[in-house]
Order: sequence, then structure tokens, then C-alpha cells
Amino acid sequence: MSSGSPLGARVPAIARIALTLCLATLAATGAQALGVPLPWMLGPLFTVALLRVCNIALHPMPGGRHAGQWAIGASLGLYFTPATLALLVDHLLLVTLIAGGALVVGMLCALMTWRLARVDRPTAFFAALPGGASEMAMVAERFGGAVDRIAAAHALRVLIVVAVVPLALSAAGAHGTDLYQPLASRVDLARLPWLVAASLCGVAVLSTARMGNAWVLGPLLGVGTLTGLGMTLSALPAWAVNGGQLLIGCALGCRFSPAFFHAAPRFLAAATASALLAIGLGAVIAAGGAALSEAPLASLVLAAAPGGVAEMCITAKVLQLGVPLVTLCHALRVIVLTVGAASLYRLFLRITP
Repeated sequence: MSSGSPLGARVPAIARIALTLCLATLAATGAQALGVPLPWMLGPLFTVALLRVCNIALHPMPGGRHAGQWAIGASLGLYFTPATLALLVDHLLLVTLIAGGALVVGMLCALMTWRLARVDRPTAFFAALPGGASEMAMVAERFGGAVDRIAAAHALRVLIVVAVVPLALSAAGAHGTDLYQPLASRVDLARLPWLVAASLCGVAVLSTARMGNAWVLGPLLGVGTLTGLGMTLSALPAWAVNGGQLLIGCALGCRFSPAFFHAAPRFLAAATASALLAIGLGAVIAAGGAALSEAPLASLVLAAAPGGVAEMCITAKVLQLGVPLVTLCHALRVIVLTVGAASLYRLFLRITP
């Protein structure tokens, strides 16, 4: 085995997957004992990422990220009760402003990335736009962007946001202020199959429509629709929700490798600065939204944060910070950025020499 090969690279894949899951479980248990917020996601994420950077050949479970997203989406759908939907209608303008603000944030971050990283314009733009990583990479490929660098920038952005935002909110004491409650709060084995069926129908609908984040937004759509109609389903078992966070943490952590921070360090430094700028601008938008409405500032900070849909929404669930509001803002943000990315890029070309 060459010196550049990851340690354990010749170990069978199933053994590496099992090792990854065992280490992630230990990390989550340890993080929970230490009182770390989101222990079942942050513990596995940072442990797996650190070991991967140290050249340990860990491997995520195939389909694990989708399974984790499904569990989170299904559990979030239970919050969309008829009373909650009525409250969201009252906040529709606020949700629209936060989602639309992501376009402004993306443009400013793209300008900074382009000037700092000294890369071509499509790479700088789509690496900085705070949308879904796969969606941004696919659109960027049409315009000649460097897909590998764009994917790396988005992986780094999600890592930074997941590290900074939940810890900052927890340190500020933002916990337990949520007035929204799920319609089903206990596991009902007779109704659990209906929850599973509704969630998978939602996945099928969004996958057929080729929408991004189908495995988190699909269950949310399916379960949320039935919940919004007043149908009481079953809650997901706690182990399923915790396991979903663990699988997402493993999948995110396995994106990193020893070569990650050695490849194009200037570009990754610019991507880091872009992610921090996006967090700051999101906080400014949240402060403006809080001043114009009665929504709690902590919930709006989370709603405007440039993280992944699943990661930010599970943060809202664990910290009890406006789950439906945060979920709706992030779902709409991804849709707005995915649909408007090409048009926004043409504007970016006009304002950059």
C-alpha cells in the first residue's frame, strides 16, 4: 500500500462501513454526555471528518444520507398542523423576504469569492450560492464551472454553518421557546405504516419531478399534507430520528479527506470567508425580520442561516426553535435558488468585468 493510501483502504467496504457507524455512535453518545447541542449529528460529523482528514479509510453507509433525510423530513411533517398552517399564512411575507434574501446573500458572497479566490466566474458564483450542493453543481456544469471545487466549497460551507450556528444559538440560551407542537407526539404502531406510506409517496412525487432534496422535502410534503388535513399519524421512534442525524453526520464527514485542504488552499480560504459572510448577512436579515414581526430572533437566525435543509431543520427541532417556520424558509430558499440560479448568474456576469 502506498504512503498516500488511506489507512485501512484494503479492508472490505462492509467492514469500513461498520467501523464508521460504530465510531459515529460512540461519538454521538460522548457528545450527548457532554451536553453538546445536536449530539447525534455534530458528534459523528466532526469525528468522522477528523479521522478522514487523518487518512483513516472510513466509509458512509450506502443510501445512509437519504435514509437520514427521510427520517428528519417525516418527523418535521408532523409539525404542520392546521393551526400551524394558519400561523404560517400570517408569516408568509416574512418567509418570502428571508428566502428572497438568499439571492442577495448569494450574489455578495459570489463577488467576494471571485475577487479572493481568483478563479473563473462560474466556479466562484456557484460555489458561493447557498443552495443545495448537487443542484448548484449540476447548473454550474452547464456554464463550465469546476464541479469538484464547487462541491468542495459547499461541503465546507455546510460544515462551517453546522458548527457555528447551532453552537452559537445554544450558547446564547436559545432553547425551548417553540410554541409549535407536532400533532403526533408518541409512537402508534397502528398508525406508523400510514406515516411511512405518506412520506414515501412524497419522495416519489418530488423524485419524479426531479426536485432537489427529495428525500427530506418529500417526506415533509407527504406527512405534512396529511397532518395539515388534521389526520393524526404516529411519531417516529426516537432512535429513528437520532439514527437519521447520525447517518447525515457520517455522510457529511466522509466528504473530507487528507487532500481536501491541500487542494486549491486559496480557493478554500475564500470559500470559508464566503460561508462566514453568508452567516453574518443571514443574521442581519434575521434581525430585520424580527424588527418587522413578532417572530423570535433565534428562530429567524436559524431560518436565514445558509446551511443544508436537513441540518438546519433538525437544529430547529432539537432546540425547539420555530420548526415549521424554519423548515418553510429553507425549503423555499432551495427552490428559489435552484430556479433562479441561471438568471442570477447572468446578472453576475454583467456586474463583473
